[in-house]
Amino acid sequence: MLGPDTIALRSTQVRALEARACETVPAGSLMQKVARAIAVTGIGQLHETRGVVPGSRVVLFVGTGDNGGDALFAGAYLAARGARVDALLVGERVHEAGLQALRTAGGREHDVNLDLGTARKLVDAADLIIDGVVGIGGQGALRRPASELAAMTHSTDAVVIAVDLPSGVDCDTAHVADPEHTVVADVTVTSGCLKPGLILQPAAQFSGDIEVVGIGLDFDDAEDEDLLVRVDDRLASQLLARPHDLDHKFSRGVVGVASGSQMYPGAAVLSAGGARAGIAGFVRYAGRAADQVLAAWPDVVCTDSITAAGRVQCWVVGPGLGTNHVARSEVAAALEFEGPVVLDADALTLLAGDPELIELCRNRQLPTIVTPHRGEFERLAGRALDQDPIEHLTAVSKQIGATILLKGATTLIVGARGLAYMVASGPAELATAGSGDVLAGLMGALLAAHEAQQGLNDHMARELAAVAAYVHGVAGQLAVADGLTITSTDVLAQVPAAIAQIRRAGSSLAVPGTLS
Repeated sequence: MLGPDTIALRSTQVRALEARACETVPAGSLMQKVARAIAVTGIGQLHETRGVVPGSRVVLFVGTGDNGGDALFAGAYLAARGARVDALLVGERVHEAGLQALRTAGGREHDVNLDLGTARKLVDAADLIIDGVVGIGGQGALRRPASELAAMTHSTDAVVIAVDLPSGVDCDTAHVADPEHTVVADVTVTSGCLKPGLILQPAAQFSGDIEVVGIGLDFDDAEDEDLLVRVDDRLASQLLARPHDLDHKFSRGVVGVASGSQMYPGAAVLSAGGARAGIAGFVRYAGRAADQVLAAWPDVVCTDSITAAGRVQCWVVGPGLGTNHVARSEVAAALEFEGPVVLDADALTLLAGDPELIELCRNRQLPTIVTPHRGEFERLAGRALDQDPIEHLTAVSKQIGATILLKGATTLIVGARGLAYMVASGPAELATAGSGDVLAGLMGALLAAHEAQQGLNDHMARELAAVAAYVHGVAGQLAVADGLTITSTDVLAQVPAAIAQIRRAGSSLAVPGTLS
C-alpha cells in the first residue's frame, strides 16, 4: 500500500492532488492541520531542549506564500502556549490571516528587508526556528534577505524546523544551488507526502528528520511514471517470503554467478556469498576462481562458463570478471540468456564501450538490471549525471533497455517507465571494497527466487532490486553496530540477520499491502 510516508511526488503533482483534496474540505482547514502539526513538533522539541514551552523564544522565517502562512499559524499556536514568537517577514507580501492570528496570540513581526541586525539578534537568542520562506515552488538560490536568514541556521544552537522542505532546496531535483545560503533543518514537517528534495542527495543532508502530515491526498490519481517510492520494512518484508513446506532447492530458485578471475578471485567469493545469503535455494558459479569459491562455500556448484552451467533462473555477471575477450563472451552469453540478468562492475565497463552489447541489452525481452556507481553510470551515459537524476536515469534506461540501480548514499532504482524507487538504509561505511559484489549476488538471489516461483516482469524485477539494496543497507547497519570499521565480509555476514530483522519488522506493521 502506498502511503504519504512512502511516496515522493514532484511539485506539480502535489499541487494537483492538493487542489482535489481542497474541494472536499472547508477552506483553510488543510493549512490549519499542517500548522498544528508543526506546532506539536515544535512543542516536542522545546520540551526536549528546555523542558517547558512558556518563556521559550521562537523565531519564524516567513515568506510570501502558503509556507509563510503555515509558519505564522504554527507560531500563533506556540504563542498561545506562552512562547515569545517573533516573525521575520521576507518579501513584499504576507499571509494576512496567518499574520493576524499571530498578532492576536501575542506574537510580533519584523520587516527583515529593513533590519537584518534585529534578525541576527533574535536568531542568536532563539530556542526554536521555523523556516517558512519558500516551499515546493522554490527554485535556484535564495535572494537577500532570505539567503542571509538561511545562512544563520548553519551556526545557530536553536532547533530548526523546516515547513515542507528547507528553503533553498529544489523540490523536484534535490539540487541545492547555494549550500551556504540554504536552511539546515533538524526536522522537516512536510504535508501530504514526501518530496524528492527531502530524500535525494545532495538535498537530503539539509532535511534532518522528516515528519509527514497526512492531509488526505488520493495517490491513485498520480501517474506511476511520476512516483518515487521510498523502500521501507513493510515493502521489503513482503518480498522476502519464507520457503513453503513443499519447496526444494530448485523450486526456491537457482542463481548463477559469473564473476572473479585469477587477478580478482575475492570478487567471486563475495558475489557468490551474497547469492548464498539471499532467499534462493541453489547457487551456481561460472568462472576462473572456482577453487577459491569452493573453499569458501562448498555448497556452490562450479563450472567454467555460463553456457556450461545447468538450470539457472537469474545470472549475475561482472564483479572482478575482467574486460578481456573471455569476459566479453560471458557478458554476451548472459544477455542472450532467457531470464533476468544483473550486470555489475566489469560487465558495465564492457557494456559501455561496445555497441553490439548495448544492442543485445536493448533487444532483451526479459528484465535486465545494471548496477553502476556514479562514475560507471557516467561512462555508460556518455556524460555527467544531470541535476535531475531521475529524469536522466529514465532516459538512459530507455536507451539501453535496462533498469538502472545507481549506487550511492541514496540508491536510486529507475526504469524506462513506471515506479522509481529509492533506498537510504545503508550507512556511509558501505563504501568499501567488495560491498557492491555482495549486493549483486544478493540481488540475483532475490530475482531467481521470484522467477522460479511466479516469473518476473520489469516492474517486479525493479522492486526486487530495490529490496536487495535495502537488505544490503540494513546488513551494513548491523555490521556497523558491531564495530567502527567494517569490510564487505562483515556486511555479507550480516545479510541473514538483516533479512530476519526486516521480516520481523514488516510482520509487526499494521497496514499490509504490496506495490506489485
